Amino acid sequence: MNVTALIPAAGMGSRMRAQTKKQYLRVGHRPILFYTLSRFESCAFVRDILLAVPEEDLTFVASEIVDRFGFRKVQKIVSGGKERQDSVRAAFEALDGEPDLVMIHDGVRPFVTPAILKKAAEVAFEKGASVVGIPASATIKRVHKGRVEATLIRSELWEIQTPQTFRTDWFRQALEKAAASGFRATDDATLLEQAGFPVYVVEGSSFNLKITRPEDLTLAACLLQNQNGGQASVAEGIES
Repeated sequence: MNVTALIPAAGMGSRMRAQTKKQYLRVGHRPILFYTLSRFESCAFVRDILLAVPEEDLTFVASEIVDRFGFRKVQKIVSGGKERQDSVRAAFEALDGEPDLVMIHDGVRPFVTPAILKKAAEVAFEKGASVVGIPASATIKRVHKGRVEATLIRSELWEIQTPQTFRTDWFRQALEKAAASGFRATDDATLLEQAGFPVYVVEGSSFNLKITRPEDLTLAACLLQNQNGGQASVAEGIES
């Protein structure tokens, strides 16, 4: 099984309300993107990594993250797009060859475990497409203009995470169909679903959080401290 990881990290991080883009914020003296890339760098079945970042950051990411920290599997850094789907497509179009699977993972989701990566790849290799998620633990209501319209059946609901892993030919077809129809989605699996491909869920972890808001940085520092058995701080920029 050979897998190429596509890492979209082109978001501007408006909800973080920080001067530094969230993927470059430091937790424990390293940028968030460092920890995410490290997970894939050390994964035996991941052949290479294609990274999508803001166009204005191409040189910075190449020198200050990829080269500085010695990420040998990062083969290409491409310009991301306005939305996540555009960034993923840009990375996908930069593929060299035809890996068995593409594994798409948020650049600001740094605590995915080797076990989750392995299970996601195995299920996708067998079934064609997998997404990582966790069962909903809270009651979910559908609301319109502040009024509750329905209470959804919690046992049928999952909170979807990444990685999302697909047969390369399936994902190519899904992207082509989405482009032809102008279909937009907030996650990659929805493109597969829209194209008629079956997608299977792999159970993830509540620790596999996506860092989006200021409070997520505090949680990330706590997780890192727990993993390292020491103290982890939160700051902006990249420390020398």
